[in-house]
Formats: sequence, C-alpha cells, structure tokens
Amino acid sequence: MKIYCLDDFKVEFEKLISKNSYKSLQKEIINYFFEKTVQELSSGTRLNGNSTNPYIKKRLKGSGGFRCYFLLILKNEDLYLMFVHPKTGSMGASNINDDSKAYLYKKVLESIKSDDLYILSLDDSKKQIIFKKKP
Repeated sequence: MKIYCLDDFKVEFEKLISKNSYKSLQKEIINYFFEKTVQELSSGTRLNGNSTNPYIKKRLKGSGGFRCYFLLILKNEDLYLMFVHPKTGSMGASNINDDSKAYLYKKVLESIKSDDLYILSLDDSKKQIIFKKKP
C-alpha cells in the first residue's frame, strides 16, 4: 500500500510533533497506517456513506489522543492522509466542522488529479516518517 498526504497534513503533523505533549503522534501514525491491509485501515467513521473509496475519520491513541482524516482508494490500494489534530492539550479540538471536512475531501481529489502530494515512507529504523514531494 502506498501512503500519500496533503500539504495540510504535513504542516499540521510537523507543527504537532515539535511540541513535547504531542511527540507520540509520529509513533501513532506509524503503528496505525504503515504495513497494514486495506481491511485493517477501513475501520473508523465513514464520512461518505458506502462509497467504494471510504473517507474516514479515525481516532488514534484513544479518546484523548488524535483524530486523523484520510481517504482510501481501494482499487489502487492507496491511502491519502488529509488532516490530523489532537483532541486535548493546548492545540486540541473536539472535531473539525462539516465545511472543513468537505474542503479536505475536495482538496484531496484535486491533489490526486494534479499529483500535488507527498509520499510517505519510513527511515531505516522505522521510527521516523519521511515526506518526499511526489515527482
């Protein structure tokens, strides 16, 4: 499975992991998204009904952890991370509003068409995420 992300995700991710209280985010992303099957990644709340390409919001690290929004393209087995935010702490938020969810969905579809994405991989120790702009 290939994992991609929007610039929105990368910016928020880097901002969060720079804070001590959110350092665990990187480990949570690695543990949940890397080396998983489509079936394992399909859990969470579907935001687009029974679409063949689920748009999912997923809780990471329990109720006080993080909320991650992503799109799964089942045919290609591609995953697109769209946004992440903490649920608690100084940068915490309960949820993003419906307009923001719609904006992210529209943006990910546009980014897929224009190839304006980052490819995610892990470093050799599998402890850090590497972001590389898609050529």
